[in-house]
Parts: sequence; C-alpha cells; structure tokens
Amino acid sequence: MNSNTNKKINQVTENTLVIGIDIAKKKHYACAVDERGRVLQKSFPFSQSRGGFDAFYERILALRATHEKSEILVGFEPTGHYWMNLAAYLTLHGIPFVMVNPHHVNRSKELDDNLQTKNDQKDALVIARLLRDGRFSYPRILEGVEAELRNGATLRSKIQEDLNAIQNRIIRWIDRFFPEFMTVFKDFGKMAYAALEMTPLPSDIQGKTPEELLFLYRQVKGMKSPQLPKAKRLVEVAQHSIGLTEGLVMARIEIATLLTQYKLMQSQLDTLTEQLTELAKEMTDYDYLNSVPGISNGTIVELLSEVGSLTQYDHPRQLIKLAGLTLRENSSGQHKGQKRISKRGRRKLRALLFRVMMPLIRHNEAFKKLHEYYTTRTVNPLRKKQSIVVLCGKLLKILHTLCKKRVYFDVSYMMKDLYCLVKAA
Repeated sequence: MNSNTNKKINQVTENTLVIGIDIAKKKHYACAVDERGRVLQKSFPFSQSRGGFDAFYERILALRATHEKSEILVGFEPTGHYWMNLAAYLTLHGIPFVMVNPHHVNRSKELDDNLQTKNDQKDALVIARLLRDGRFSYPRILEGVEAELRNGATLRSKIQEDLNAIQNRIIRWIDRFFPEFMTVFKDFGKMAYAALEMTPLPSDIQGKTPEELLFLYRQVKGMKSPQLPKAKRLVEVAQHSIGLTEGLVMARIEIATLLTQYKLMQSQLDTLTEQLTELAKEMTDYDYLNSVPGISNGTIVELLSEVGSLTQYDHPRQLIKLAGLTLRENSSGQHKGQKRISKRGRRKLRALLFRVMMPLIRHNEAFKKLHEYYTTRTVNPLRKKQSIVVLCGKLLKILHTLCKKRVYFDVSYMMKDLYCLVKAA
C-alpha cells in the first residue's frame, strides 16, 4: 500500500462524518457512517434541486452536531453529468468532496450481504465504506479558461460527429441516385460539393459539355478553378448511370437540405475551432507545447481540454495513469501473463495520443529515431504498436517537463537520451 493511500485513510478519523452518495438524475441517496464503517444514518433521498440540496446540507450539519463530529467528507461516483451540480453546490458551501471509482462500487457491493442486489440505498452505503477505506480520488473542478476549453472541446466533438453523420447520409444518397459519382471524386473536395449542388443527378449533366459544367460550378461560392478532367469524366459516367429515376423531386430536396446542413455545421466548426485556439493561447502551457514539431493547434486544444494545465500534475506518471497507459499484468504461480495497458482512464486522451504519435514518428526526427530503436534493438525488440504505446508515455513525460520547467522543446536533448540508450545496449 503506497503512502498516498495511507494519507487518504488517515484523513478519515474519529472526528470525521463520512457521507456516501449514490447519484441519479432526479433523486440522490445519501448514507452516513463513522470512521469504522458503522452506519450513523441509513440511506435517505434528496432531490436534484435547490430545495433538495439545501435539505441535504442542513441534514449533514445536524448529523455532525448529533454525533459530535468536526469534519465532513462527502463522496460519490461520477454518474454521467448529474454529479456536477451537486459538486458545485458543495464547493460553494465549503464541503470537501471526493470521487469513488464505479468499478470499485460494482466489485465491493457483495461484501456485506453476499448478494448481487443493486439499489440506490445499498450503493450509498457501499460508497461511504469505500471512502472510509481511503479508496477515493480527489477531483479537480475546472475553472476559467480550462472550463471554457472543456465545454468547447465537447461541443466541437459533438458537431464533428453530426458532420460525419451528414456526410454519411450524403454518401447514401449518392449510392442511390448517382453511384458513379464516387468513381470521379475519391474524396469530398470543393468541386465534389459544387457538383452536388449544381448538378446532383445524372440527368442534370446529360446533354451538357464539360465547359458548361465548369461554368456552372464557378457560380458556387468558394469554387474558383474546377478541374476540366473531372468534368469530362462526369459527362462520361452520367451517360450510363444506373441511378434511380423515380422520386427525383424529393431526391433534389433531400440533397439540397443535406448540403445546406453540412455547410452550416462546417462553418460552425471552423468558427469554434478558432475560438478554442485563442482560448488555448491564453494558457501558459500553449507556447511550450507548440514548440514540439508535429503537434498542431488542434492537438494542443484537445490535450488542454482533457487534462487542463500540465503544471498541476506533480509527476508525469499521473498523466500516464489518466490516459490509461499504465501496464497491467495477469500472472499466477508459474504462469507469467503478458503485460497490457490498463485502459483505465480518459479514452479521448488515449485516442488523442495515438493519433498524434503517427505524424510525430514521421516528421519529428527524435521520435522517428526512438521508434526505430525500440523496434529494431537486439535485446527485447518491441512490436510497432508496443513502441507507439511507450512513445505515448514518453511524449507525456516530455510535455509535462516542458510546461513544468517552462522550457521549449530541444530535439538535441532527446537525441542525447537515444545515444545513451544505444550505448548502454
């Protein structure tokens, strides 16, 4: 048991009133125990409202006075977003609160009665006893720029999902009414959208020359120089299209609606991205993160929105754990299990690190050489995916050091580390 866990256990003394809360959408349940896990107050409900919060606050103050406790520790599992309002209320009233891992609640609820029963009253007691045992973590409520970045990044992610959904609907429309279209345009560039806007159906192209198509496409805003070879190819495939020929009136309305929605969302996405970049530049971490070749503004925004300022973390291991990149092992007796990453952490952060590592390996000389070393060394060479996992952890360590020490990235330092590794091998 590490010293951090001991510190948490020591935080719960004979003077501490421990409150476990099971969070729900409309009604929460709270249970009070003492430092030995004895129930001082059976689970009681309170609503997700100002009146409910006030009643809960008055009740725990009364419990503290009744049982002669001087400290209060409140804990709950982060169920969706429903805990946020209560957390803000507790912060406003100076009540310290902590988080309990939902996995711990699920795994320990059978300890008392050996039953798989699950209900809100029982979960509140389980959470309270987990707090008593020091099995909790300290949350960090985002404020100021960090809160704006988190909310903005979440919104940006949702808009991107909607944008992808609309694009998939456009592809489905093309598959029905003009399947040959995709043989001309491998991806959706400006000319592809101009063609769908001005001549969505094969019948709109038949009888027209490539030059006439180019003239039409230039009328679309932002389309200055459409390509003549693609216009010629459109004329060719439109002559023998197998697209549907019934229901074309509504088909035109459908594709026009989809294109309008796509343009609107793309404009919103671009505007929001610019605003998020400006917000990120207000943080002191931005300049140091931006000094790493291969890390874009979008990556910096996503990283800061997920973890906040890197200076708040005492050690890079905290970031590695937050990303779910810590190694787990399943061994017993003579069986030696293979080590894998835990994946217990922020899924978006882990996905971001994997996405950014690929261009880093290609364009950042230090990471490229390090990847080559890990995958080709004579002793314990790593597979490519294993090397990428190691390099993701390495990246977090570097970024943490840059922001903590307020220095800019210097490729020569990484090359020196690589030289030392090769020499030691």
